[in-house]
Amino acid sequence: MDHKKMGDDIVRLLGGEANINGLVHCATRLRFDLKDSKKAERETLEKHDGIITVVESGGQFQVVIGSNVAHVYAEIMKNRDFGGDSSSSAESTGEKTSLLSKVFEIISGSFSPLIPAMAGSGMLKALLTVLTMLGWMSDTSDTYLILSAAGNAVFYFLPIFLGITLGMKLKANPYVAGVIGAALMEPSFTGLMDKGSDVSFLGIPVVMMNYSASVFPIFISISIYAVLDKLLKKIILKDLQLFLVPMIALMIMVPLSAMAFGPFGTTVGDWISSGVTWLIGVSGILSGVVLGGFMTFMVVFGLHWGFTPITIQNIGVGGDPIEAMAAAAVFAQIGVAFGIFLKAKKNKTLRTLAGSTSLTGLLAGVTEPIVYGLILRYKRVIPIVVIAGAIGGAINGHFGVKMTAYVFHNIFAIPVYTPTVVYVIAIACSFAVAAVLTVMFGYESKTKDTGSEKNDSVSSTSAESTQAELPVVPETKTTENKKEQIYSPLTGKAVALSTINDPAFSTGAMGKGVAIVPEIGEVVAPVDGVVTSLFPTGHAIGLTTNAGTEILIHVGINTVALKGKHFTPVVQEGDIVRQGDLLIQFDIDKIKEAGYETVTPVIVTLTQQEVDVFETTQEHVQKNDVLLTLVV
Repeated sequence: MDHKKMGDDIVRLLGGEANINGLVHCATRLRFDLKDSKKAERETLEKHDGIITVVESGGQFQVVIGSNVAHVYAEIMKNRDFGGDSSSSAESTGEKTSLLSKVFEIISGSFSPLIPAMAGSGMLKALLTVLTMLGWMSDTSDTYLILSAAGNAVFYFLPIFLGITLGMKLKANPYVAGVIGAALMEPSFTGLMDKGSDVSFLGIPVVMMNYSASVFPIFISISIYAVLDKLLKKIILKDLQLFLVPMIALMIMVPLSAMAFGPFGTTVGDWISSGVTWLIGVSGILSGVVLGGFMTFMVVFGLHWGFTPITIQNIGVGGDPIEAMAAAAVFAQIGVAFGIFLKAKKNKTLRTLAGSTSLTGLLAGVTEPIVYGLILRYKRVIPIVVIAGAIGGAINGHFGVKMTAYVFHNIFAIPVYTPTVVYVIAIACSFAVAAVLTVMFGYESKTKDTGSEKNDSVSSTSAESTQAELPVVPETKTTENKKEQIYSPLTGKAVALSTINDPAFSTGAMGKGVAIVPEIGEVVAPVDGVVTSLFPTGHAIGLTTNAGTEILIHVGINTVALKGKHFTPVVQEGDIVRQGDLLIQFDIDKIKEAGYETVTPVIVTLTQQEVDVFETTQEHVQKNDVLLTLVV
């Protein structure tokens, strides 16, 4: 994969550098803050080779890539400085967003840059736990203590790191914000705890607390500081702002944090943690069912960020039950992927995807490729992942399993959960139930599963495909079952894909095929088959033959921007069509007047077997001429 080219393509398809306020990345996705998300060419991004899907959640435009995300991020950031101090796209465009969305956006933007450090530190703590359990290292040895410092540092000094990321997110000076957090950790300040209640500032009593690994106090303090920073910059001369703004901000915010925001935030955090613990205590089984069964979809919608501050708070006081129950959802997802791997014996493409993603999930705890690449595509497995996750979550909830260090949920992190044996039983149940149910009931409708799994495929025609159930359709024209012919859906000049001004097509990333410069504004069915996807804008359509071959016809380049103008579809998703039936009508002249090319790629996006694709040698084709020949 060419990471530089992919990064450049992503920036271009998001509307260019001028449309990007900020960029951070987590384990699998690039998280953009866009000035105007409507300028992003989502459809083209989702088709791009190497991109799993695109998600808009928590005020962010997220491009899910997978394990290569760090490399793509590094290439994007070369000679660019998007940084993290960006306002949300909603703020930039004046769009109204709910208070809850804004809160999730701030939490997400603050924790996302820290996740690699927290996950790495958590896994290091898990490793140390294993080494001491096996007797290979003493917990009093110098080596252990040095490595333990590496594993504990990000959590102990979390107020400092969160101060920096929050400052960036709220567009205040991030390093002054970090200093506010650091002041609460500074030895002179922490030494005051030895004086007990006899601590004051200008005669005002100060309640001393330990702020290591705390979350809520710094969130409150930096939110107030961001407002103060803007106010000071308005009333202080620019020539004096360099030193005067941070000096006054520190003089005000550090004492206020110590006297008010810190104790209040700590109390709020304790209340919330106690409330969650109480609720779990009332019914650990019910809590486990909800968190284990539905955490998969909370993640999809970005709702899981609401638990992150509570999780960190709980870990700081002995352990977190929320993530322990949610871990069952992760292993249910992995189980579904493994079940698909076992079931899709005749589909090499799908089998490879399912196998690789299940392995990544087990070893690294990264399951976005499973969620977006399998579960949301094959909706038949959604009840399976809910049931399997609920079972494991209920077990963990009932027996009070807790996570004692922040980790990704994978097999190497097992030692940080206690009681460990119960946790292993719970995640094993989630994995096994998901895998067995997937094998027993399949991941597609019965109609799709018939015919020796002919239609076991990950549709590449569109991430927006509704995965309509395919009725049995007439056989496509073949010769001795070894050759399948795709007929021309248009009349016009045939040109090579490599000449198209769109890398998603010209590089062959979308599949093999040929393009046509149309002379008549009509698209007809190139095969006997089923309309499996029809874009709402009417500019593109996907069909599937009875042999399982998927074909994409995309009228024009970037014509999605026309939002349906000049396109009139005459069929609907799920319609059975015969070769030559009219599919779409479009106005060539008006599309050109709007500034768009009408050259139309006709792509074979997926076949059920390895085939050779031969293009027509004709320079000019008529509707119903043979355009492509597929030979097994």
